[in-house]
Amino acid sequence: MDYTSALIVGAGAGLSASLARLFARHRMQVALAARSAAKLETFVKETGAKAYNCDAAKRDEVEKLFADLDAAKLTPDVVVYNASYRTRGPFAELDATEVAKSIEITAYGAFLVAQAAVKRMVPKGQGAILFTGASASVKGYAQSAPFAMGKFALRGMAQSMARELSPQGIHVCHFVIDGGIISGRRPPDPQKPNSLLDPDAIAASYLHVLQQPRSAWTQELELRPWVEKF
Repeated sequence: MDYTSALIVGAGAGLSASLARLFARHRMQVALAARSAAKLETFVKETGAKAYNCDAAKRDEVEKLFADLDAAKLTPDVVVYNASYRTRGPFAELDATEVAKSIEITAYGAFLVAQAAVKRMVPKGQGAILFTGASASVKGYAQSAPFAMGKFALRGMAQSMARELSPQGIHVCHFVIDGGIISGRRPPDPQKPNSLLDPDAIAASYLHVLQQPRSAWTQELELRPWVEKF
């Protein structure tokens, strides 16, 4: 499948930047969406991407994002949802407002973005929607209930979407990123080589999924350092 236009929601440094660079090298037009598009200036210059302000948990902002993409002739045939939010703490002490925010950004926002994308992809009979999950997608850690709630919901939605939309030509894949990702805040530790995932290596796996023949689509892919226990 040859894709031409990609939207990355929840964009920032790390995986989103790696995806933007890789997609651009493969001649895809790239749009980046974040609550503050100003922080994406570096990636815009690197990739020629267009940046948009969007709080993915707000329906009106998601609808405006896709309307703006349509108007700019950048309607995506690939959508990557990277946005998430977490709050931690003992279960009895969790702030209900923060818990709601975690679920809204991690799962509800993914629904809003995916629904807007599907409405545009189904009439064309093709497209791909990729969701970035985490260890918490399959393992609920102590004092991390809100993140597990959001990521479990995201995974369940992806499974439901894949079963419904694959026959209509829409490739839906959920990625379990089971480990920490190298970033400016989390540099590699020379004492623990290969203990973190390289965002460029993760991006390569996303591209591989996009390049799969329809007769052998991946619906979920787990990626982890070899040192990670599972």
